[in-house]
Amino acid sequence: MNINWKKFNRKTHYWGAIICAIPLLIVIGTGVLLLLKKDFEWIQPSTIRGSGEIPHISFEQILNAAKTVGEAGIKDWSDIDRLDVRPSKGIVKVRAKNQWEIQIDHQTLKVLQVAYRRSDFIESIHDGTFFHDAAKLWLFLPCAVILFALWVTGLYMFLTTHFAKRRSKKKRQKLNAS
Repeated sequence: MNINWKKFNRKTHYWGAIICAIPLLIVIGTGVLLLLKKDFEWIQPSTIRGSGEIPHISFEQILNAAKTVGEAGIKDWSDIDRLDVRPSKGIVKVRAKNQWEIQIDHQTLKVLQVAYRRSDFIESIHDGTFFHDAAKLWLFLPCAVILFALWVTGLYMFLTTHFAKRRSKKKRQKLNAS
């Protein structure tokens, strides 16, 4: 059986583009937001400078300082997603499970900033886990493979067209020279 590669490539691009359109739009849109997360505090709060470089506070003191922030809704350690210690900046970032971020000076225990952190939510949309844990492997990964195949076949179509035009141009030049 002889395969018409031009027709096959066109059909591959047609159906591949349709299949990948929505996941690709999601990945590109959220990717742009994630690239800009340090530039817009709405996405990710900027890091405030604290005092000192060596932390002098205990975990219990960090928890007590975080409990004073009503928006975060922290009552105990189970309400905290993670701690991010930045000695060179003089702060400890406390991220609550409800996406609120509290920045605490690691010398004075002063709450420097309280802000809602959207970057983790945007990242979960970006990698597909927002929709379902399996979406990463069963939707976004196949779309990435299809997109790679589109790139390869597109490059093939570009190169074959380019070389065909070059060959016909050389033939025309030979005929005109004769």
